[in-house]
Amino acid sequence: MRHFLRIACASLLLAVVGCGMPTRAQAQQDNDHTLQAMRDEMARAKSRLELKIPGTDQPVRPYYLEYRLLDLEVRQVVAQFGTILSSTRTRNRFMDVEARVGSYKLDSSNFVSDDGFRGFIGPTGSVGIDRDYDSLRQDLWIAPDQAFKEAVETYSRKQAYLSSLARQSDIDDFSKVEPVQLIEPLVTPDWTSRNWDQEARDTSAALRAFPQIYESRVTYYLVYATEYLMTSEGTEIRQNRSYAAIEAGLNALADDGVPLNHFYATYARTPADLPNVDAVRKGLNVTGSELMALRAAPTAQDYTGPVLFEARAAAPLLAQVLGPAVNGSRPPVSFTPVMEQMLSGLGGKSDWVGRLGSRVLPASVSLVDDPGAKDFKGVALLGKYAVDEEGVRAQKVTLVENGTVKNELMSRRPGPDSDQSNGHGRAAFLNDAKPTMSNVLFSSTETLTPADLKKKFLDACRAEKLNYCIIVREMDNPTLSLLHQEDFSELLASFGGGAGTGDRLPLVVFRVYPDTGREDMIRGSRIIGLNTRALRNLAGIGNDNFVYNYMQSQITGFAGTALGAFGSAQGGVPASMVAPSLLFEELEVRGARGEAKRLPLMPPPPMTATK
Repeated sequence: MRHFLRIACASLLLAVVGCGMPTRAQAQQDNDHTLQAMRDEMARAKSRLELKIPGTDQPVRPYYLEYRLLDLEVRQVVAQFGTILSSTRTRNRFMDVEARVGSYKLDSSNFVSDDGFRGFIGPTGSVGIDRDYDSLRQDLWIAPDQAFKEAVETYSRKQAYLSSLARQSDIDDFSKVEPVQLIEPLVTPDWTSRNWDQEARDTSAALRAFPQIYESRVTYYLVYATEYLMTSEGTEIRQNRSYAAIEAGLNALADDGVPLNHFYATYARTPADLPNVDAVRKGLNVTGSELMALRAAPTAQDYTGPVLFEARAAAPLLAQVLGPAVNGSRPPVSFTPVMEQMLSGLGGKSDWVGRLGSRVLPASVSLVDDPGAKDFKGVALLGKYAVDEEGVRAQKVTLVENGTVKNELMSRRPGPDSDQSNGHGRAAFLNDAKPTMSNVLFSSTETLTPADLKKKFLDACRAEKLNYCIIVREMDNPTLSLLHQEDFSELLASFGGGAGTGDRLPLVVFRVYPDTGREDMIRGSRIIGLNTRALRNLAGIGNDNFVYNYMQSQITGFAGTALGAFGSAQGGVPASMVAPSLLFEELEVRGARGEAKRLPLMPPPPMTATK
């Protein structure tokens, strides 16, 4: 948790998958001296780092040291209406060093002190990109010293605070693991296989067909990364990670001045796997057409009754609802109960903690997280990885079986239900690892075809004697659809506090009239109270599984919460949710959201469909 204030660092990505052979000699063969420099400085730090504290007989030494280094090469192209706004290629190397004082039982980590969260901030910085042995040793000489001194001070403050409590937790602060040796061959980034600038021009030009869109951004974000990890326990890792994304945000105004937004996103494990120009243009045309339909749609009214989430919407909905629930960690210790309550509310404590053996989903449902899965029925899964950011081998975890909680996702920070990591300590850009989903499969032994599920939905509408009922076809992701920080901040001010209790943001929503089957799009609705308890008694489950690849946000206050599903390629952890359509017997839908703004005084200029 030592990076609590380092939001800016989350703007760069530590992405997904690599596989290779653990050959220690490989690092020398490719002229990469990084691990040797880390190894030599680790040996010095283990033998010589100590502080003599006045009034004590024994010097203080770190019981655990960790060196992390990220070699990151990023290609980013941003385009609008067929024109390049920016095109950059950057190469950076970043390091982070952690020292822990105390013992596995009680140490200096996970404590919010009263001096500006110093316990959350560790020594980090840039290092040379040349993989130079001497330069890196110089950087690693100072960083552990700073981390250790900070840990000593934090540990002292934490001990003092805990001694004032009448009752202390008996859960350990850190779990022991078997050291892992994994050294993969270096991968050389290939930027020449496709003309990314021209692709960005060609795809973004598709939105010229919609002159009512007053602003759009189409961003190609391509990443090659090499991650290094070395610990005093003996773990040594060099693994390659690559990732690619095309993300677009579209903004417009309805005729009544209410702002409207939409987004398009597609992800791949390597740049070469991204869809071609024609496929992206088709996707952007669909998105633009839906946004134009929203402009003409009437505003939503308050509604209570059956709601059908088609698979395209059900999968992102489950990503929001289940993300915090499956997290088995506990919040950090805080010097003040108010702060501890706030941290818990941000996702530090799961609704399912303490409920092993309890039914939380329909008895027919199972929930599995499998980081080793490559695809689902031929569709690539984004969350694949072999070793997590704490150096623990990824494990397949059955979270729910026959509706009953069996396990939770764990990092190396023990929780009330488990004291061992199962390889799900994940993070982006050297942030602190938290229990995070990878590839999650929601499945049921009792399913209906889409046609039968919709018939059951309409029958429920008739039984309730409702004039219309609600179908949700897509959920919003404001991180992508809102292009300006002030708009995003305004949304959070009105929505963020309710996300933990079940507020959800549907985007493409239809009223369906049961008597005729007619469908009308509506805009601006918000669903209230859709939390894990609402999933316990689903009225129906489809057999139309949909693969939803997305980014889990690592922004402080978002990670591990319902807001964690609102991520982007520039600051997130890749994940996949596989889920079918879901029918809820009764949900509350509130009416239109969004304040009207002044319309432009002039109509949009004429724009040709292609350039």
